Amino acid sequence: MSALFDTFALKDITLRNRIAVPPMCQYSAEDGFVNQWHEANYQSFARGGAGLVIVEATAVSPEGRISPEDLGIWKDDHVAGLANVAQRIKDQGAVAGIQIAHAGRKASANSPWNGDDHLAEDDPKGWPIIGPSAVPFGANLPRTPDAMTKSDIERVKADFVAGAKRALEAGFEWLELHFAHGYLAQSFFSKHANIRNDEYGGDAEGRGRFLLETLEAVREVWPDYLPLTIRFGVIEYDGDDEQTQAESIELVKQFKARGADFVSVSVGFNIPDANIPWGPAFLAPVAERVRREADIPVATAWGVDTPELANETVEKEQLDLVMVGRMHLTNPHWAYFAAKKLGVEKPSWVMPAPYAHWLQRYAPSDER
Repeated sequence: MSALFDTFALKDITLRNRIAVPPMCQYSAEDGFVNQWHEANYQSFARGGAGLVIVEATAVSPEGRISPEDLGIWKDDHVAGLANVAQRIKDQGAVAGIQIAHAGRKASANSPWNGDDHLAEDDPKGWPIIGPSAVPFGANLPRTPDAMTKSDIERVKADFVAGAKRALEAGFEWLELHFAHGYLAQSFFSKHANIRNDEYGGDAEGRGRFLLETLEAVREVWPDYLPLTIRFGVIEYDGDDEQTQAESIELVKQFKARGADFVSVSVGFNIPDANIPWGPAFLAPVAERVRREADIPVATAWGVDTPELANETVEKEQLDLVMVGRMHLTNPHWAYFAAKKLGVEKPSWVMPAPYAHWLQRYAPSDER
């Protein structure tokens, strides 16, 4: 058995393998509600054999959406649709996860295929945006956010708590807080986005305060027997990478001390002109450092696209889970494909008979 197909246990949850589908925004909702597209999308990944399927960034408030088409978890009416998605994932043998999020100064934007830019301030589909400071991201997202007041901070923390409660009610068993990608929490930690001079700004301790307080508040309502995880940008590729990584790892240590169980390592994406070294598994060594120095299990979701490379990152103990995104869009049965490539004859799941019979009897055309 390859390392990629070992089980993975965290708290009371055991994944059937080390393959996870990371959150990938579908920009297909209306007023935050799940529809048939979401149901079919997430069920297909679970049916294909992934051990963990994490539902896309789901906004904890209307202002926290990236676009008007984002999924939402800000009202009780959203729970029934999300519960249906969670059940469809579990029915196919995967663990159902969800990422809850607030987009901050990157909110009120068009979907990527409609421009990926800020909606105009007078666009009726848009809304006012907030951030730690009145500092715009720039480039295609030029709008200046309103600097958050203390009451804004308390309100958003409460929104995350309410979102976590609804995620639990919907039946999700793996919760991910979106503290990455230049969205609200990540921007609090960023020296590029946060120029506050109160206790939520300044040095790394101040800039990390909102993240820690939000985590602590969610920890109080999320069951201790279920994984509470964080997606966090630990590097910016802005020319000051060593300091950023050191500060980030110290914050991850505090995440762990306050109840976080797992970190999905990513990039900060707080500036539009970062010099990111895109390439195969380019974040795996960064994630390995976080794993080693913070003593916490990790994953990453960038550039680990082939079965061989995915397996290698687990075997070398760089990653505990491999987040495979775009390859699952290409092939929802990527886990089955990976098992074949790695010579795993009896993977730890059984595909539905209408698929399994034909896939096991006949080799795909590219293997003949």
